[in-house]
Amino acid sequence: MNFDKFLELVPKIKNLPLPGQESQYKMASIPARELRNVDMAVKAPKKAGVMALFYPDRQDITHIVLLLRKEYEGVHSNQVGFPGGKVEEEDADIQVTALRETHEEIGIASEKIEVVRAMTTLYIPPSNFLVQPFLGITGEPPVFFPQEEEVEQLIEVPLDDVLDDNLVSRKTITTSYAVNVDVPVFNFNEHVVWGATAAMLSEVKDLLKIALE
Repeated sequence: MNFDKFLELVPKIKNLPLPGQESQYKMASIPARELRNVDMAVKAPKKAGVMALFYPDRQDITHIVLLLRKEYEGVHSNQVGFPGGKVEEEDADIQVTALRETHEEIGIASEKIEVVRAMTTLYIPPSNFLVQPFLGITGEPPVFFPQEEEVEQLIEVPLDDVLDDNLVSRKTITTSYAVNVDVPVFNFNEHVVWGATAAMLSEVKDLLKIALE
């Protein structure tokens, strides 16, 4: 999709009702019934903010950026995710968290990003995080500076691929907390996107499809 066409959708994107949790649960790796029954007061989850960042490439084609995390001792080791991270004490609010972490992880300054809207929060049981995704845009082809300590690789995905239902399938995976689990996935070139990232991206995808109607 041409970036100018994408920008024409932004007013609708801002004002449409969010597809919500049901949209997320279509691509979640944990059964929806388990996610629906979580008692947040009991779990007292940590909080994080992430950014679904759209931008034009040099040919003015709309892309979104994801990142492959490095291997580390943790449940999200070596997984594909959005730029973002946990709330720090100095953050004024969760949007500031998402912008700060995006700057730290991929090198795009906060003032270069227009936050279009907050999406639906998602609880992630394995790490006990409540994540607030945001949809943002930067209006020019970005120059990325990945954070070497945390980012193994940046993954630039054309928006048309995000919208392509043929790139959704199921896959059996093994993680640090589960073995041979059948999960829904997005297939972007050689990269498989699943779990919380797939769930949040599912809502972004559905919102954009509604805006295109």
